Amino acid sequence: MDWVLALFAGFISGIALVVGAAVAWFVSVPKHVVAAVMAFGSGVLISALAFDLVDEAADNGGFWPTMFGFLAGAIVYVGINITLDWRNARNRNSRSSSKGTGTGIVVGALLDGIPETAVLGLSLVGGGQLSIPILAAVVISNLPEGLSATADLKREGRSPAYVFGLWGITTAACALSALGGFALLQGAPVQATSFVSAIAAGAILAMICDTMIPEAFDDAKSFTGLVAVIGFFAAFGIHQLG
Repeated sequence: MDWVLALFAGFISGIALVVGAAVAWFVSVPKHVVAAVMAFGSGVLISALAFDLVDEAADNGGFWPTMFGFLAGAIVYVGINITLDWRNARNRNSRSSSKGTGTGIVVGALLDGIPETAVLGLSLVGGGQLSIPILAAVVISNLPEGLSATADLKREGRSPAYVFGLWGITTAACALSALGGFALLQGAPVQATSFVSAIAAGAILAMICDTMIPEAFDDAKSFTGLVAVIGFFAAFGIHQLG
């Protein structure tokens, strides 16, 4: 029943976006609070990918396959991101004076979320255990994304059905991404799973630097680094105790 656990983990990751959206819809959350949560989530993700993804991938699959996968993940993520920015398909608020469109927000959330949730499924391949630090990191990072994007959509006058429909689609995609990460590599050699894990880790780190930290800095300013370090410390503590 590991596939059920993978699907459930992806769903939990995606539902964090819906929870953030619900909070933003019914409560006015100060921007600096959203920024602080995003900075904290950045630190948690960096710790999780360093100690639960890259380190484990290198131990199982070797140094060079892991490093090539890590670099490839970053290159692919940045390449897709540049293409979307060029076509104005993502239309993130931090890059434009206009508000994000519904399609752009979903595309951005999927680009950020697919590597994260695929890793959750990968962690279960070959009888492995679900990575709780990574799951916690993804949930923490998704909450402020749902908050900030929904606040903008609400100001635009979008209806609740439209807003929560967008996040519902994204949640379903996250669940399927986690399931795909588990199903597609079931029975694959450990070197292959390590390589793919490293690809996801590279994409996640590129996403953190490209999206989360800059958006957090917009409102948290000089406290961004400190809050990110606290997030890293918390996640590393979970890793050590686990």
